[in-house]
Amino acid sequence: MSVHNDKLFEASGLKGLQDARIAIVHTRWNAFIVDELVKGCKETLIDNGITKNAQDLIEVPGSIEIPFACKHFFEAAQNKEDPLDAIIAFGCVIRGETPHFDYVCQSVTDGVTLLNLSLPVPIIFGVLTVNCADQAQERIGGKHGHKGEEAALSALQMIAFNRGLK
Repeated sequence: MSVHNDKLFEASGLKGLQDARIAIVHTRWNAFIVDELVKGCKETLIDNGITKNAQDLIEVPGSIEIPFACKHFFEAAQNKEDPLDAIIAFGCVIRGETPHFDYVCQSVTDGVTLLNLSLPVPIIFGVLTVNCADQAQERIGGKHGHKGEEAALSALQMIAFNRGLK
């Protein structure tokens, strides 16, 4: 496991979360990066006792669709015996030559923020917003760590936090 933020990995209290259910919402756009984020996330969840059966995988076309999918999957999952404890959102937006990058980044950021304020479970923001593909590569195991692994640990920490409030 590559480590960029040591404090994230020092967190205690991640034991006893084996019953947690986590959804991973990810984009098809820039799959060469996003697939690696998802892979690192899933491996980290498994390393921390979250089985594959407790991981829901939802694919959407692009980052703009992430908030919609998170909200509606959460609502659908609430009708089941095993409700969600967290959602992790992955995408990769690479700057181009037009302002489209800015609109997409702002939209998905605002959408996930609104969900975090309105849903009773954490939505972990794992959307890379980078200037070029090289910067994205640096965030899937390069000099900036592995953002998929970090998102998984953030989800577990937030589940523990949420359960501690109950």
